[in-house]
Amino acid sequence: MSKKTKAIDFQDYLGKQLRNPKIKKYYDQYGKQLEIAYGILQLRKQRGLSQAQLARKIGTSQSNIARIEAGKQNFTLSSLLKIAQALDYDLEISFSPDASPWKKFYGDS
Repeated sequence: MSKKTKAIDFQDYLGKQLRNPKIKKYYDQYGKQLEIAYGILQLRKQRGLSQAQLARKIGTSQSNIARIEAGKQNFTLSSLLKIAQALDYDLEISFSPDASPWKKFYGDS
């Protein structure tokens, strides 16, 4: 007999998890870094490059690219510019009003 699992809405799950102050603090601190890391991974794959190939293009090691893509390596503006250029993209940085997924749970705290 197979057990059926209920689909979970990620935003609802995230909102509930972020009620925990420790989780919220960690997410606030590293959430954007993880978003950027995931974006780099996706763009590299779209370009058909291996981590080693991207590393050669920007003058670093494959292990450094792996850490960047895993969100375990802080990156500088300079390194982001090199990555963007190596992937034939422009780097854009913008500031926008807070549209955090947990804002409906916390307000403007």
